[in-house]
Amino acid sequence: MKKLSGFSPRPLPLLLSILFPALSASTVLAGENTLRADAVVVTATRNEQSAFDLPVSIDSVNQSQIQDGQLQVNLSESLARIPGINAQNRQNYAQDLQISSRGFGARASFGVRGLRLYADGIPATMPDGQGQVSNFDLGSAARLEVMRGPFSSLYGSSAGGVIALFTEDGAPGATVTPSVTFGSYGTQRIGTKLSGDNGTLNYVADLSTFRTDGYRDHSAAKRTTLNTKFGWKPDADSKITLVLNSVDMPEVQDPLGLTRAQFTADPRQAVANALAFNTRKNIAQTQLGLAYERKVGAGDTLNLMLYRGQRDATQYQSIPTGPQANPLHPGGVIDLTREYWGIDTHWSHRGELAGAPLTATVGLAYDNLDEARKGFRNFIGSQLGVMGALRRNEDNHIFNFDQYAQLQWEPSEHWLVLAGVRNSQVKVSSKDHYIVGTNGDDSGSTDFSATLPVLGITWRLQPALNLYASFGKGFETPTMNELSYRPDGSPGLNFALQPAKSDHYEVGAKALLGEATSLNLALFNVHTSNEIVVAGSSGGRTTYRNGGGTQRSGLELSLGTRWASGFGLAAAYTNLDARYKDTISGTSIRSGNAIPGIPRQSVFVEGSWQHQPSGFSSALELRHLAKVYVNDANSDAAPAYTIASLRLGFEQKSAGWMLKEFVRVDNLSDKKYAGSVIVNESNSRFFEPAPGRNWLAGVSASYHF
Repeated sequence: MKKLSGFSPRPLPLLLSILFPALSASTVLAGENTLRADAVVVTATRNEQSAFDLPVSIDSVNQSQIQDGQLQVNLSESLARIPGINAQNRQNYAQDLQISSRGFGARASFGVRGLRLYADGIPATMPDGQGQVSNFDLGSAARLEVMRGPFSSLYGSSAGGVIALFTEDGAPGATVTPSVTFGSYGTQRIGTKLSGDNGTLNYVADLSTFRTDGYRDHSAAKRTTLNTKFGWKPDADSKITLVLNSVDMPEVQDPLGLTRAQFTADPRQAVANALAFNTRKNIAQTQLGLAYERKVGAGDTLNLMLYRGQRDATQYQSIPTGPQANPLHPGGVIDLTREYWGIDTHWSHRGELAGAPLTATVGLAYDNLDEARKGFRNFIGSQLGVMGALRRNEDNHIFNFDQYAQLQWEPSEHWLVLAGVRNSQVKVSSKDHYIVGTNGDDSGSTDFSATLPVLGITWRLQPALNLYASFGKGFETPTMNELSYRPDGSPGLNFALQPAKSDHYEVGAKALLGEATSLNLALFNVHTSNEIVVAGSSGGRTTYRNGGGTQRSGLELSLGTRWASGFGLAAAYTNLDARYKDTISGTSIRSGNAIPGIPRQSVFVEGSWQHQPSGFSSALELRHLAKVYVNDANSDAAPAYTIASLRLGFEQKSAGWMLKEFVRVDNLSDKKYAGSVIVNESNSRFFEPAPGRNWLAGVSASYHF
């Protein structure tokens, strides 16, 4: 980071002593000559850049935060420390995590939407905006980058942000790391990781199996994950990276949501229909990615990414047999085969403009999804929960073609300007093959497009204090899941559903307080038109409609510090007011109502201590979430809760070996609470209970040779 010559730093301690009186001026001035290097990120600009300098809300979660004292299965383990992000483990692996960013994505009943997901540069979000994180391998992760706000629009049709996972590189030599973790409710994870670098080839391969009986009845799950990455440098100016990963999740049980009465009586129960129809899901996914990077001259770099994958899913829902007697009903079993591929190429140039540093990036992205979707009855005669007669058969094709450009210019040592634009075109078409009796041809197509500009400015007020402002436009297309069913129950895709468009405004401050403390503050306001909302949800199936205008305004605050004594503190606070602006006739949406699924406040605090000589570490985590409305009418809500977790870690090193052990206890007070909600569930089964007090214990042994 540049020093501001001739610029007195004295106003900075005065300003911070007013805003944060607990911080002394000497603490701030300690960083005057030895400012701590902030996290380097690539997601915001596609080039390595200090997060401190960018006019972007972006955070990085490092490897120890992802892995130490964690199960290493769910992103919700790590994302709690990021402000603006609400990641809830549904305790239901058939439906994936519930992740929202600044409230975008909270309505999703399946998978992740409203955010763009990437694993080593390969999109985990399909062209329609639907994403899954089940193939994210945390056991080999080096870091997670999480970006919120306007600049996420540079990644396509999302409004909430970007979550990008990066696999670690192998260290020189070779290292093998077996690990095992056990815990409550029959939970176990067994993994083996091999990594290394022989001077020609850098490699990482991680294989893990996870299984659980589940906290609730009928919530057992199994998952086998393989993640491999190979890096090769054919010459000094180029690099080739090959990524292959797969996930297999057979017969994952779905306990469905509970009514308030059921939740109060017994939060561990599964509803009767879940048992009668044996609600469950089978998932298998494999994907391959190839990245090529080539330096061309002193300041130019070419990047090319190619990927291909397939995801198969079969879901058995609890839709009663009566409605399926209607010849137009698509059935209670969904069978999907999704083949996808894509390419992203961009050129970056580092030079000067008017004698000041300039970085320019231009690129093209094409993503293609071919989906074979079938629907079957979920019964044969009186036997329930089996695949019966065919009721739906269609081929869907979705693709996007995007062009993007981004400029970063530093006209002086006090200013940084970041600007970009993305033109996004999304096409959806469907060919109906199930034309039987009164069930006619429901083929059709639609397309969406938008041009999304973004602009951000950083003012380097002091060496340790940056102020910034940014603006951008967002674009969120309906996903194939949201287009699949019409709210009125008639057959065919829901082509009446329109994309949501949004304007994002943000201002913020980033401060470095000494060598080991960072403080970030962001204020934002988002106006959305044609918000996509839940029309109804029942039996594991959700339909959607447009809900008029909405407004999200909020504050995000994060603090991280570590003292020489080994003590550390991390804190994240979010205040988010998300409301409907319009009253929609014939619905429960009223102007001023809170958007369901979004907590008004969330807090994460972690106090930690490490004793380096002995290898002992400990941490106490505190999490608070405000109440969450469950429907558009705001007639019910999951109550607020506060829970605490304790973890203890131990580490020993000797002659090439490193042993690590940990013990973790979550929900120390045995709090009874709903960890997530199903928005607008038609049978009022809104609540997905979280576990009471539970424990994990694990050990890993690394040998380097």
